[in-house]
Amino acid sequence: MSAEASTPQPELPRRRSRVVKSNGSQILLFSILTLILTAATVWGGRTWLRNSETLIFAVGESNGLEARFAARLAAVLKTNSSRLQLKIVPNGDNAKALALFDRKDANLAILRTDARIPPRARTVAILDHDLVLLISPAGKKIKALTDLKKKKIAVLADSESSVTFVRTILELSETPDAATRVQMAPPGSAPDKLFASGFGAVVAIAHASRFTKDKSYEQYAKRGAFTLNAIESAKAMARKYPAISEETIATGMLSASPAIPDDETETIGLQWLLVAQSKLSTTTVSDLARIIYENKAALALDDGFASKIEPAATDKDAFIVAHPDAAEYINDEIKSFMERYSDMMYLGAAALSIIGSIFAGIYTKITRIAPEKASELATAILDVGERLEYAKSLDALDKLQDELEAILRGAVIGLRDGTISSDGLDTFKLGYELVRDEIGMRRDHLKRHAVPTPAHDDNVVVVKTAQSA
Repeated sequence: MSAEASTPQPELPRRRSRVVKSNGSQILLFSILTLILTAATVWGGRTWLRNSETLIFAVGESNGLEARFAARLAAVLKTNSSRLQLKIVPNGDNAKALALFDRKDANLAILRTDARIPPRARTVAILDHDLVLLISPAGKKIKALTDLKKKKIAVLADSESSVTFVRTILELSETPDAATRVQMAPPGSAPDKLFASGFGAVVAIAHASRFTKDKSYEQYAKRGAFTLNAIESAKAMARKYPAISEETIATGMLSASPAIPDDETETIGLQWLLVAQSKLSTTTVSDLARIIYENKAALALDDGFASKIEPAATDKDAFIVAHPDAAEYINDEIKSFMERYSDMMYLGAAALSIIGSIFAGIYTKITRIAPEKASELATAILDVGERLEYAKSLDALDKLQDELEAILRGAVIGLRDGTISSDGLDTFKLGYELVRDEIGMRRDHLKRHAVPTPAHDDNVVVVKTAQSA
């Protein structure tokens, strides 16, 4: 047998392992992490936006209209899953509620414009209007308010504050006989009976919705019990007393048959306002205004109060100016989609840009999915070169040649699809050419020193057998 056949070939040393990055698994990890961070961002945003805030709502009597409206508003906030909550604080009367508001111990309150206005009160919404009806005996017109100063007047209203209001507009507050000239009438009194008892005029003050629903005036009209008078100086009075608003009594509002009034009639009135502290936050007032204006029907009380909620007057010369954030919400109603949401869109784009940058950083730094430098592949090429000295046969050399070509093919593919960068490409090229040349020289060496294959041993045995014969 030949020496080469009898001598075992040395085993090539194992190629040093290289950590191959699995883009598929890394991208999956990145996707999962992205979903987790997105969910955390959304959850954090919702938590921040929906962080519960409790507002103190100062009201008068516990069963008065203010308290009932506050309870209705609290229910609407809860139904709409608002972050706002109300703590309703009853007081003896509206004046005490406003005093609590004035001390900054309450965030919200309801007031009628003839009340003492706290300086930090800002209007969120107009809840209702009180109309002033000037009533005289049948067939006896009152031509001017100055005529009332000579008469005894009965006031049909819910509170003594209306009596004070009538004395103020008639300029009777400082007169000695003001208490006897203007008196509070018993609730539910009929105008004709008041006239019969010595009153020369009746001033009825109530919510416009109550007058619409009250059928008693139609019964009085059928008996010919009263005459409804216009207040023709309404505009002048509104200029003189800013708390007063110009109002109109619609045709047939008090009685459909006979129609009273038989034509639109000018009068004066007072407004009921929901007010908030001027320093209440932007988000809070905006959310509150949105809930109120979007749920008007649900806020109306059974007796009609707040059945026609109106936006606060946003004019700078309004008697009580609108809260800036309520005014912004009100004015936004007439803006286009882009005007209303452009700021939000810009902020959203900026937020997405920031989040995208964070994710890109995570993608590059944490998951380390980045293009491999071409120079890093030179290590694998040199590894092939180091194992050349152990290649004792052409077959072993062919395996190393195939491995070198595989590295070259992978580099070309990587440069095409972006998984390998051109950084260090010259180094890679130099290493490849060096090892390729070494393989060529090693191949020539093995061919020059190849041992000739001897004749087969079986022929030798046959010859020896023949000679011995």
